[in-house]
Amino acid sequence: MEIGIRSFFLALLCTVISFSLFSQQREQQDAEQSVIEPSVERRDINEANIDSENFEFGMLVGVISIEDFSSSMVVGVRAAYHINEDFFVEATYGQAEAGETSFEVLSGGAPFLTDEERDYRYYNVSLGYNLNGETFFTDRWVFNSATYLTLGAGSTKFGGDERFTVTLGAGYRLLLTDFFALHLNVKNHLFNSELIGEEKTTHNIEYGLGATFFF
Repeated sequence: MEIGIRSFFLALLCTVISFSLFSQQREQQDAEQSVIEPSVERRDINEANIDSENFEFGMLVGVISIEDFSSSMVVGVRAAYHINEDFFVEATYGQAEAGETSFEVLSGGAPFLTDEERDYRYYNVSLGYNLNGETFFTDRWVFNSATYLTLGAGSTKFGGDERFTVTLGAGYRLLLTDFFALHLNVKNHLFNSELIGEEKTTHNIEYGLGATFFF
């Protein structure tokens, strides 16, 4: 009799233990199935990197407002050497043909300058600093870009005279491929002139669009 009771309680204990283990295993499986697995959709983007070469060369075209002589079309060339990711040195050359002063237009009198003296030519060398970034056109089209500032000096030939010139500039470069870039820029060419009176510092603002190649 005593042996039968012991057997009964032993069987009952085994049953309880088995049920407990089964319940724990079931809870663990349910917990694992309830974990939310993140689904990250990766997207391919087109991002051009600057070529390994540091030289840049290209053309520019725009409009220059020659103080006292209206605005004219300007064309030129640009060459640059990128010292590192942040700094570069550039050299530019441009030419335009000055228009008439307001006095010449209103009076109809003799012109201040001959046709040859109206030729406006400049060259300068500048140090530039890049503020690098990216431009997003769509989710898949991403381009490296940079806003840059320049400070330089050079010479301007105008009105039969040649003047030392300081240039202050700012621009935006969009790298379409690893070797081709578009530029938008504005520059102020400052030099002293006394063509229409007393000598003064003139501000000649240039707005340009350029295309350059890295090589």
